[in-house]
Amino acid sequence: MEKIVDLFGSHVFNEEVMRQRLPKSTYLKWKNTIETGCSLDRSIASVVANAMKDWAVEQGATHYTHWFQPMTGITAEKHDSFISPLGNSSIIMEFSGKELIKGEPDASSFPNGGIRSTFEARGYTAWDPTSFAFIKDKVLYIPSVFCSYSGASLDKKTPLLKSIEVVSKQALRVLKLFGSNATHVKTTVGAEQEYFLVDQKLYQQRRDLLITGRTLYGARPSKGQEMDDHYFGHLESRVQAFMSELNHELWKLGILAKTQHKEAAPGQYELATIYTDANTATDHNQLMMELMQQIALRHGFACLLHEKPFAGVNGSGKHNNWSLSTNLGENLLEPGETPAKNAQFLVFLLAVIQACDEYQDLLRISASSASNDHRLGGHEAPPAIVSIFIGSDLQEVLDALERGETIEGKGKSYLKVGSDVLPAVRKDNTDRNRTSPMAFTGNKFEFRMLGSSFSISCTNQIINTIVAEELKKFADEMEQSKDFEQDLNQWIVRTIKNHKKIIFNGNGYDECWVKEAHERGLMDFTTTVDAIPHYMDEKNVKLFTSHGIFTKEEMQSRCDTLLENYIKTVHMEALTMVEIVRTELLPCVMDYMKDLAETVNQKKLALPMLQSQMEHDLLSKISRLNDEAYEKLLQLEADIQKAEALHDMSLKQIARFHLDHLVKGMEEIRIPLDQLEQLTAKKYWKLPTYEDMLL
Repeated sequence: MEKIVDLFGSHVFNEEVMRQRLPKSTYLKWKNTIETGCSLDRSIASVVANAMKDWAVEQGATHYTHWFQPMTGITAEKHDSFISPLGNSSIIMEFSGKELIKGEPDASSFPNGGIRSTFEARGYTAWDPTSFAFIKDKVLYIPSVFCSYSGASLDKKTPLLKSIEVVSKQALRVLKLFGSNATHVKTTVGAEQEYFLVDQKLYQQRRDLLITGRTLYGARPSKGQEMDDHYFGHLESRVQAFMSELNHELWKLGILAKTQHKEAAPGQYELATIYTDANTATDHNQLMMELMQQIALRHGFACLLHEKPFAGVNGSGKHNNWSLSTNLGENLLEPGETPAKNAQFLVFLLAVIQACDEYQDLLRISASSASNDHRLGGHEAPPAIVSIFIGSDLQEVLDALERGETIEGKGKSYLKVGSDVLPAVRKDNTDRNRTSPMAFTGNKFEFRMLGSSFSISCTNQIINTIVAEELKKFADEMEQSKDFEQDLNQWIVRTIKNHKKIIFNGNGYDECWVKEAHERGLMDFTTTVDAIPHYMDEKNVKLFTSHGIFTKEEMQSRCDTLLENYIKTVHMEALTMVEIVRTELLPCVMDYMKDLAETVNQKKLALPMLQSQMEHDLLSKISRLNDEAYEKLLQLEADIQKAEALHDMSLKQIARFHLDHLVKGMEEIRIPLDQLEQLTAKKYWKLPTYEDMLL
């Protein structure tokens, strides 16, 4: 039997493989790049490329690809073989340093938000030496960044890498003030991935699932998740077999798959990983989603990553666990036992709180999509209003600090940070809050708003940058301080007072919270269309440009790409619904009505005195609902035509039209359709129902 310890990372060109296969000087130069964040010495590229090729060929690889993450949110790859002609009808296997460092895929068909013209097709991929190459399906995958001919970022990895450097730089400035010898700070991330499994044969019969990833119609089953009997339940053998193979493939790629279980909704599951650095975690989560879908097919399943594949049933999210740690092994969000460590912890904690308050809009935007709009605030996921949960112990500490009062800790202590002893803050100081968008969970923050299909790169790039900005402000102020202890205390109290409105430890599902949030002055963007335009607010442009994450043009391209994606998604869903209603659903209903009418007529011919009340009532009700559905279908078709003619309007206006008319129209037509499903005899309604797919 293959041992997991031998299997783990066996398909990865990782540090141990490099240490064994590279000359010592080359290995040390690569190692220096990883540890310091400095530029890679290009002179070692050929040596690394040759060693990487030899290793890959030994593993059975025949091709290589620069694997990158365009703004589609998924990954992209173009495969090239290692073969090179010798000129005498024979070949050798070659891979040069130039080929390792740079690729040149056609960039014309990737989203760019108008940052380049369609006819300007040239794009470049560049090797990311901080993320290990790996082998999948006999192809050597080289994690890469992606940019245009002019150097503009066209991907999700480049800004993430920049943000990792930025937050490290500013965190080190803060740590220096506390006497730390750390030389590097990394962002650590662990992603929890939720998903649905449905039978592949049933999935193939649902065109809405095939095309859009979600069901555009479907009545709720008589039994859903009301009995709470699916959550953490026994894993069926077929599901267990899928998970076993998935783990096997993930472990080969060095992915730290740890926890698997049934989720709350029927057919829903979760897989969580041990956290690692943000760049690696992002690559791994993309791989995880790809493998889930591929392996599910081999077990007769379809893996659904849409945020809300079934209306009225819990949707799927992705919980992003974020923290900061030093090269000395110190978690900067771990509460300390000594006054100095407590003070340092409080600075980083309050920097996150301040960042989330000042940049609520960016956090909301990072979780915005047409699909996630169906999930957020649905009493299964955090509300669309950004807030932070810190728990009762930390809340007590912050309240006491703000008021300058005593608090029970190790005896009575006056809370003067850095002088007298602060009460120890327990790691698991409170219950978890499932309703909070951003919850402190002992030594990290769990951002729970992300949708299950999202790349985690955008969210982590935003969190890194906004926290870096607050750390920068702190360092700018304290580096000029004449009395660090006094100024530190003043900063802590001031920060608590100015930003405590973002802290909410209660039930985010409570309707009263929305009113209270408005009274506090918190932002409330209920839809993606409300949120995305704020990406280009002056403060946000200043934030990203000042830290060198984006240019203003790159920001505008991302804003436009998000709006375009929303528009295209909704438009595609509307077209799909029209087609399904016209060609599948209404014909099913009409066949049933025809047979009902014939039954009534035959009964009258046989026995004229029979009332046939049931048939009359059922036929009348179905006919009325059918007419209602048809009327709403005509309105939806008209709105689609209007949407297609909106050429002279801004993307924001077009997106708003799609929200107000097409999304609303699909919701309205669904009401009579779902009732018709419940009234139409099973042999006529031949399409898989929720009950078929989930139970």
